Amino acid sequence: MPTAGRLTGAICFGALAYYLSVLYVPLLPEGAAPGAMIPINTFIGVVMGWVVAGKRAGGGLTAAISYGLTTLVTIIFWALFVHSGTDMYHESLRLRYDNATEAVVAVFEQMMEYAQPMLISEYIIPAIVGCLIAGLVTEAIGSRFP
Repeated sequence: MPTAGRLTGAICFGALAYYLSVLYVPLLPEGAAPGAMIPINTFIGVVMGWVVAGKRAGGGLTAAISYGLTTLVTIIFWALFVHSGTDMYHESLRLRYDNATEAVVAVFEQMMEYAQPMLISEYIIPAIVGCLIAGLVTEAIGSRFP
C-alpha cells in the first residue's frame, strides 16, 4: 500500500544510495570499470527505502534511527551481492569455476573484496550521517501523513 512514508523512504534512501555510489567509484581499484553500478545501487536504495524504511515509518525517533541504519545495511548487502553475483556470472561464462559450490563461494569472496574500500572514514561517516538523516526525514513525513 503506497503511503507518504514509503514514498519518502524510497526517495531519501535512493538519493543516499546514489551519493554513496558516487563516493565509492573513485575507491575502486585502478582499471576497474563501474559500469552500471550507480543506477543499480540507486534502484536498490529506492526499493529498500520503500520496503524497509517506509514500512516502519511512524514509530518515533528511536525507530527512525533504527530503521535508518537497518536500511543502510540492507542497501549495502544487496548492492554487494548483486555486483558480486554479476561478476561470478561473467566469470562462470569463462569457465573459471569447476563446480557450483566454488562459484557460490566466489560470490561471498567478491563481496568481501568490494566491501574493503568502504572501510575508510571518508565513506563510513557520510553513510551513517546520511542514513540517520534519511530515517529522520522518512519518520517526519510518515508520521505526519499516514
